[in-house]
Amino acid sequence: MTFDRKIKIAPSILSADFANFGQECRAIEDQGADWVHVDVMDGHFVPNITFGPATCKAIRPHIRGVMDVHLMIAPVDPYIAAFAEAGADIITAHVEAGPHIHRTLQAIRGAGAKAGLALNPGTPAEAARPLLDDIDLICVMTVNPGFGGQKFIMSQIEKVRELRAMIGDRPIHIEIDGGVDPVTAPLVVAAGADVLVAGSAVFRGGSVSNSAPYGENIRAIREAAEAALR
Repeated sequence: MTFDRKIKIAPSILSADFANFGQECRAIEDQGADWVHVDVMDGHFVPNITFGPATCKAIRPHIRGVMDVHLMIAPVDPYIAAFAEAGADIITAHVEAGPHIHRTLQAIRGAGAKAGLALNPGTPAEAARPLLDDIDLICVMTVNPGFGGQKFIMSQIEKVRELRAMIGDRPIHIEIDGGVDPVTAPLVVAAGADVLVAGSAVFRGGSVSNSAPYGENIRAIREAAEAALR
């Protein structure tokens, strides 16, 4: 991975057809996705259960670009090596997922992946300040983690602004996860975000046999986001 602040669209496969993950990953990349976002949930840290390292390993050969793995699990440390070995380019952990988040971030980088730090809606931007030199990405949750299709929490836009100012010239992405669509995308991009995770807003209306709507949805989000920079 090379760092730049161009807008990146990272569809979440949480909204994909679970029976056709490989084809879905290829389809969204063919239709213009920059990253593939994998939401890992354990039914403990968040109220849902999704995927594990085996799923990541299975889909990795179908992903040409970046596999962005978001761990909504606790404890997180025992599973870092497995997700890195499964091919994750980025591994993101939540501040609250363990007692020693600094150690967690070190372990992620030590495993060869980029380190992401996720902030829940109730977690202040200040929680990231002591960790800025140990991360490559901050994921701002603009919904409460656990389920796709939730309504965007507008109060998080100010958190993005705070983080953008805090980061300065450090090579750290600001990723938005939750409720991203052509209406909310320009709001968070104007505040300083550069990676947009979208689930239902990308996969709506399409399928592996009819992937053109994926491209239309990705372009609509990207165009709205980039308009905020002009």
